[in-house]
Amino acid sequence: MKCLAPLLAALMATTSPAIAAVSQGDVIIRHVTVIDVEHAAAEKEQAVVLRGQEIVAVGKDREIARQWQAQNVVEGKDRFLIPGLWDMHVHFGGGPELVEENKALLPLYVANGITTIRDCSGDLPDQVLAWRGEIASGDLFGPRLLTSGAKIEGIAPIWKGTIEVGSKADVDAALTRLQQRDKVDFVKITDSTLDPQLFLYAVSQAKARGLRSSGHIPMALTVGQAVDAGISSIEHLDYAYKAGVKDEARIAADFAAGRIDRAEANRMLDSGFDTATAMAAYRDFAAKGVFVTPTLNGSRVIAWLDSDDHADDPYLAYIGPKLRKTYEWRVQRAAQADAAGIAARHEHFNRMAAILPLLEKAGVTIIAGTDAGFLNSFNYPGQGLHDELGLFVTEGLTPAQALSAATRAGPAWFGQLDRYGAVKPRMAADLVLLDRDPLKDIAATRAIHAVVMNGKVYDRAALDGMLVQTKTKVAAWNAQAAQ
Repeated sequence: MKCLAPLLAALMATTSPAIAAVSQGDVIIRHVTVIDVEHAAAEKEQAVVLRGQEIVAVGKDREIARQWQAQNVVEGKDRFLIPGLWDMHVHFGGGPELVEENKALLPLYVANGITTIRDCSGDLPDQVLAWRGEIASGDLFGPRLLTSGAKIEGIAPIWKGTIEVGSKADVDAALTRLQQRDKVDFVKITDSTLDPQLFLYAVSQAKARGLRSSGHIPMALTVGQAVDAGISSIEHLDYAYKAGVKDEARIAADFAAGRIDRAEANRMLDSGFDTATAMAAYRDFAAKGVFVTPTLNGSRVIAWLDSDDHADDPYLAYIGPKLRKTYEWRVQRAAQADAAGIAARHEHFNRMAAILPLLEKAGVTIIAGTDAGFLNSFNYPGQGLHDELGLFVTEGLTPAQALSAATRAGPAWFGQLDRYGAVKPRMAADLVLLDRDPLKDIAATRAIHAVVMNGKVYDRAALDGMLVQTKTKVAAWNAQAAQ
């Protein structure tokens, strides 16, 4: 026995570490190709281990299989794993009677692979703030929700759901409310009646308080003034285009003095673009960390309503009747255009879209956001992001650049790249498993096999169930409206 003791001890020494090395995860995705979005690379035959709401291990499948085990094993052979998608410009609104129809949109985002959304303010700010908390606590199903709360505006603005300000003291009070009471994720500032100087003051004070800001820049200001004041993101490509107009400062001054009206100012801006001026402005955006959210898809839909009225869109089955009613405002405006007006719409869109590669070349971070929600006709929550990414590629970005705009730009803007935007350990377990390679064809983001959100796997059947759930609600609302 004494002779056997050293042998047994040696045997235990060689086997115990092997036994101890097998760790327990909740989910293992095996044999998958992991897309490294940051470097536009694909790592084949990988395994990804999830525990709780976090990725805990990523590596060669055969090695991970030796080191980890889990009850839930997802087969990823011939499939591609990307970080969860972010839609960085959505809206909820239409009034209190549309709360339920807006809430029914939340599962549509998840079913389309979108695990985080940025609400850029509508007229239901308190409701959306409540949803943010309910989603975070697990009491409401939907994507992670980041919101501006109520937007900051001037006195008696055209937009509802605002905090009206007419003085610097009002701006200070508004920012205090948003930051301390509502604990917003960023600040939205719009310009329908807001004094231009108060706009600049609001932007600068938001920055001083450590709050990111986005908004609509007053016509009486140059885009550069807003950038210098500290705006964090420019929403809609029109403003980025305006920054490339050689006579922008003179046009802004003439508008501010009342020498030209808005229509004349827009005409002058449309015809005054200069590439050298634009590149200088865009390099300044990049140097100051200002991101751009193009929201191309919504503009495209309106621009081409003359050739596609969207009456037969299958996705209308997921949009409640009262929300569909809000589409009529823009549709009716577009219908009033004559042939020249329609041609001008097309030309305007093409001019705006053409600057996308210039922004990329200048080093500006482009954010994928749809502008989907109430009022914005046929720009559908969920599906709209895939349409937006397709337009990015059509207008000159690579599939990798478009994918980065939907997976990394959002986390970068919020300063959360340490937690989101990559498939690697210690990152949030928000993922999308695709049947095709998005680095080769951006349309592959539509080919969703499964979505992982907060570490929980939703397979194709579960995703289809989300769609059915919303479709069933809408059908009931349609029947009720028809009575």
